[in-house]
Amino acid sequence: MKLPYSWLKELVPALPPVSDLEPLLASLGLPLEGVEEVPAPAEGVVLATVTQAEPLTGTALTRLALDVGPHGAREIASGAPNAVSLPAGTMVALVTPGTRLGDVEYGVRPMQGVESWGMAASAKELGVGESSAGLLLFPAGTAAPGMPLHELWAADSVLDVEVTPNRADVLSALGLARDLAAYLGTELVEPEAGPAASGEGEIRVVLPPRGVTLERDPSGKIRFGCDHFAARTVNGLQNGPAPLWMQRRLTLAGMRSIDLIVDTSNYVMLELGQPTALYDRRDVQGDQIIVSFGLRQGETVRDLLGGEHTVGPEDLLIRDGREVGIPSVAEAFATAGQPKAGQGVLGIAGIMGGDHGHVRADTADVVIESAHFDPVLLRRTSTRLGLKTDAVYRYERGVDPLLAPRAADRVAGLLAACGAGQVHPGATVVGDPELPGPIQATGEQIRALLGMDIPTDEMEALLTRLGCRVTREGDRLTVTPPSWRVDLVLWQDLAEEVARLHGYAELPETLPTLRVHESNLGAGDESAARSDLRRTLAGLGFQEVVTYTFTSDEEAGKARAGRPGVRLRNPLTADRTGMRTALYPSLLRAAGMHPKGERVLLFEIGRVFPASGETERLGLLMRGPLAPATYQPGVAGSFAAFKGLVEAFAAGQGAALDVRQLRGEAVPPALHPGIAGEVVWNGQPVGWLGALHPEVAAEFGLKGDTFVLEVALPLPGRAWGFRDPSRAPAAWRDLAVIAPRGVSYGEVAALLRGEAGELVESVQPFDVYEGEQVGEGNRSVAVRLVFRGERTLTDAEVDPVMDRLMDAVRAQGWSIREK
Repeated sequence: MKLPYSWLKELVPALPPVSDLEPLLASLGLPLEGVEEVPAPAEGVVLATVTQAEPLTGTALTRLALDVGPHGAREIASGAPNAVSLPAGTMVALVTPGTRLGDVEYGVRPMQGVESWGMAASAKELGVGESSAGLLLFPAGTAAPGMPLHELWAADSVLDVEVTPNRADVLSALGLARDLAAYLGTELVEPEAGPAASGEGEIRVVLPPRGVTLERDPSGKIRFGCDHFAARTVNGLQNGPAPLWMQRRLTLAGMRSIDLIVDTSNYVMLELGQPTALYDRRDVQGDQIIVSFGLRQGETVRDLLGGEHTVGPEDLLIRDGREVGIPSVAEAFATAGQPKAGQGVLGIAGIMGGDHGHVRADTADVVIESAHFDPVLLRRTSTRLGLKTDAVYRYERGVDPLLAPRAADRVAGLLAACGAGQVHPGATVVGDPELPGPIQATGEQIRALLGMDIPTDEMEALLTRLGCRVTREGDRLTVTPPSWRVDLVLWQDLAEEVARLHGYAELPETLPTLRVHESNLGAGDESAARSDLRRTLAGLGFQEVVTYTFTSDEEAGKARAGRPGVRLRNPLTADRTGMRTALYPSLLRAAGMHPKGERVLLFEIGRVFPASGETERLGLLMRGPLAPATYQPGVAGSFAAFKGLVEAFAAGQGAALDVRQLRGEAVPPALHPGIAGEVVWNGQPVGWLGALHPEVAAEFGLKGDTFVLEVALPLPGRAWGFRDPSRAPAAWRDLAVIAPRGVSYGEVAALLRGEAGELVESVQPFDVYEGEQVGEGNRSVAVRLVFRGERTLTDAEVDPVMDRLMDAVRAQGWSIREK
């Protein structure tokens, strides 16, 4: 959250300098992400009054006639979109000739027949904000023409405060000031209050009855959408630019100035933390607002930016009273006189206003909406619709349920003061908001949790400074949090607040008590095994990635993986709605982010959630050349290269690895049907590896040189022993086996190892031949068998083994190549 230091200083006069705020805020659990020093506009920038705005025929420019005070009457040509129809009296920021902004010095130059005297500037051009959408405009009479802008728009420091999700109460100038004042034990100057309401307002509001509900939470809580709503009206407004002081604060806080009505709503949200919505009263038919869920599935709503959204019975909407003559709340939801779907929708509650009812340049009468909506329902709707606004950011974290009337009064007062409007004395306030309940705690409980010897008297004083109502009986405290602290629910929350205000720096240094329980023995073995896997893979050139465990039906379909069976009730985004069932789709997505043609070696150790239950897996991916060429030929990224890396990984783990070819329906759908194998680790099947299917590769923007592996963890071990190496020389025999081309080398090697007995030390292939000598459809695989014993072996000991091997080969229907 961005906030100018000067605004905070106004609310907390004893606030220390900016340089001392960083450690202070950090101790409060609100660290500064940064401080930006924003300079005042250059001295040559002055305020000028527009006396006439006239489009230049045949161009996109507008001629502005200006009164520049001591500089007299001047003209400029401007291409800004908001310069076209500026009413006389509006003031602009004029960069006078001879003034330098950055590397550019402005002067007088002819433009389409106009001697343009300097330039009317935007906030970005002046360096005071990020908006470049149009000229910086000010109301008539802001200051005398020719006054330097820097005298009204002073330099400032902008604090960028990191706010954790549970601290919604500090998402405003007042909230942050309130926390700082409590910590410092100093005075808090409350923002000026708006005109208090007396009597009924002009707008009738109908809320959903508590019986109208979507569902109950697992906790049993009924969610009915809106429990507090305040409406006021201001009539006879003169809409236009917001006053300079308001624009300055909004701009420094990172918001763009629109017009007086919209800016006032945004300003009060930043000041008090309560979002509000303002509607053109001409569109609020029947002077009635109905808060209701969508009438049917598939209802379409157009927002104020022109986007269309499909809503349903689970989404909360704000409607006007069109086609409704309803005398009671009950009838509003029980009769057939409800509004027609999509008609009269003023907005999607708490998220965004609708195209119907939005404020225009000629809006004179406004209806102010200030309400408290259910944070869970709003978060679900905003996520489903993909609408994340400043209002949602606050509502979904928890807005003060009692703040709505105060915010409506404040908006009304500012509009009347700045826009010459008349505030109707009455207000419509309906609803029964739920407030934080009392919390029981003892001083001993809090001291034991914190490990800090804080007297109970001090705890009472600190919690009172936060706005809590505290009653005490001996060491027992009964604490009722203020309405704005919706995060205070448990006594442990109170302990955290006491520690924050007392100071974490006061936490004593104590040595931990180490107790080793027998149930903890060996607890680190699994972690050590994972670390060993990581070291081995990193040594082979693989890089570890950590990806989301969330996926979507679309991604699972593209990867030909199982669709997620475990669904998220509150997904972060539309493309992460369920728990993944495999690792390799995440690796494919990560590989797609690397430049094409670049070598990619990735691995991930993570959890997956298939139908059989949650489990942990290891995934590997190789893409591109294994070793790029320099002055020698490189090593291509082939299946053989990938299998070699996997074999090296197994050797590094001291494991026996076998890869058995998969055929037909046994091939995983994500793999090439001809390049797929089962991974057998220490004699047990643990997963698969192979080339990625070309169609899957295309879905992820990859080529056919992508190879993947996925195995279950933990990998099976094997019994270890030690045997002295034999000092006797080895005996070698070569054997060429002729078998059909479809027979893999793995099948041949498995047969030979199984029949050879204990004398065989290793079986290694050294030649493959296909041609006339072995017959059509066959191939010859030549292997070298190494025999070794405790002493030098004789032919009489080795030859019977070779005869047994050849008999076994012939028993399979294969043959021995003689030449």
